Amino acid sequence: MSSFVVCYQAWNGMLGLSASSCFSSSFPGARVLGRSVSREGVWGRKLCFCGIYGVRNWMAAEPVEDRRMGRRAAVLASDTGEEAELTRSRSFLSVRAEEGRLCYSFGMEAEAGRLPSNIASGLEELYNNYRNAVLQSGDPKASEIILSNMSAAFDRILLDVEDPFVFSPYHKAIREPFDYYMFGQNYIRPLVDFSRSYVGNISIFYDMEEILRQGHNIVLMSNHQTEADPAIIALLLERNFPHLAEKMVIFVAGDRVLIDPLCKPFSMGRNLLCVYSKKHMFDDPELAEMKRIANTKSLKELAMLLRTGSNIIWIAPSGGRDRPDPVTGEWYPASFDSSSVDNMRRLLEHSRVPGHIYSLALLCYEIMPPPRQVEKAIGERRTIAYGGVGLSVAPEMSFNEITAGCVNPEKAKDAFSQALYDSVLEQYDTLKSAIYGHKGLNASNLMIALSQPFQ
Repeated sequence: MSSFVVCYQAWNGMLGLSASSCFSSSFPGARVLGRSVSREGVWGRKLCFCGIYGVRNWMAAEPVEDRRMGRRAAVLASDTGEEAELTRSRSFLSVRAEEGRLCYSFGMEAEAGRLPSNIASGLEELYNNYRNAVLQSGDPKASEIILSNMSAAFDRILLDVEDPFVFSPYHKAIREPFDYYMFGQNYIRPLVDFSRSYVGNISIFYDMEEILRQGHNIVLMSNHQTEADPAIIALLLERNFPHLAEKMVIFVAGDRVLIDPLCKPFSMGRNLLCVYSKKHMFDDPELAEMKRIANTKSLKELAMLLRTGSNIIWIAPSGGRDRPDPVTGEWYPASFDSSSVDNMRRLLEHSRVPGHIYSLALLCYEIMPPPRQVEKAIGERRTIAYGGVGLSVAPEMSFNEITAGCVNPEKAKDAFSQALYDSVLEQYDTLKSAIYGHKGLNASNLMIALSQPFQ
């Protein structure tokens, strides 16, 4: 049996991945890096895509070093680039320094028929929530940052409504002529309280860099908390591991973060393997076959990436974002699906390139928590806050060592998945103690050493 067939069988039925809700609108065509494709094109068959992307990096700023704070500070999205490079003029751009008129312009664009009313109302709510959160930071430039970032987001939405972007099965982060990666980083950065943020076992990330240099592959089995997870990971690692943060990580992404107009600007700036989540595979039975075919294309891309080597893949085997306990209200990592874990492990093994699996824990729900329950309906509300975040990784986990005493393959699969989940849970509890238990670096223990490398 060929390695590809094995990969396909492993992949088939896998991917219980994150999928955030979206707004929808109908457009006759879409673009892939400037190329028009039909609605039946890649990732677009019978689906409508709307989002936040344009053409020039007039609002994509490099983060600046704040010597007093000892870390990269929040910046204005408009600090770099030339406004003259815009290909379309917007009435709101000339008045974006006037805060009250920015929200007013949302309605103006909707009334003019250039923006769907549901997107306009979603933008207004997003603006108000983002504004309140950034103001909590106490940054002296808060008002300017809010206005600049939201103006940039508004421009991207309008541009994409006119000419929608469609993701390919393997999407590489777009850095020019508009730098979508920095757009997302600069948008999320003001929401992070770095004084209350921590990284666990930073030395392991150095080990990962060496492994990648040797041509090996890495898979990060992680919990998933918010739409901003990729940006949070990069913000916590960018000072010590800029190449790893910006270019190396490939995120397995559910389809809804690729069609939601409030997600697309952030998704465009990431390396993504685009899939249809099995949670939503049969939401519309007529589209199930199309989704299966699209996932097969993504499988082929993943197989090629793993055969190439020097790739790091992030996946959430839980099948979606963490939710709080309905009774206690406590947040905790959602359980891993053992089939998803085992399928990815088998894909890694059959790539014929050395592979390594690590457990990764994220704590950042306060920044942009998902709805309390999984929603199928389109139109998720965005709650945003300013707060501390955490990231931790544990030493590499060996399937053979963990399952040495298991005779039954199914029990071995479950044992390895549970070991990964238990590791994530242990790291999560340590981060929770540091951030919400107010123990800070003192929450470190024999297994998890916390640090603040961005300070």
